[in-house]
Amino acid sequence: MVKPRHSRFDCSPGCAVEASISLIDGKWKGVVMFHLLDGTMRFNEIRRRVSGVTQRTLTNQLRELEIDGLIERKIYAQIPPKVEYSLSPLGRSFEPVLRALKTWGDANIGLFARPATRMQAAE
Repeated sequence: MVKPRHSRFDCSPGCAVEASISLIDGKWKGVVMFHLLDGTMRFNEIRRRVSGVTQRTLTNQLRELEIDGLIERKIYAQIPPKVEYSLSPLGRSFEPVLRALKTWGDANIGLFARPATRMQAAE
């Protein structure tokens, strides 16, 4: 089931940030878009690259990305059906943001990887 989208933003100082984040707020959306930077992919190619996502969740997140105009879905009229996903021009405009997130994540991933002993001590 596709989640309801924001219908409007109040244009407070953080409005543009809220609007931007709302487009990629699903757990896997940013990751899917990052992989689509490499080019067009079929569903199973995306699923293999995004390990840990269920088929249902991936389907829903792809639908939301398509509804929001960030990706394009091309259906080929053949048996079995062939469907390909790619970034739309709007989705491609997110490239600097996605690359910046990747760079920041690479630099700071150690802050989020918690050894089991530290997690247990925190409890």
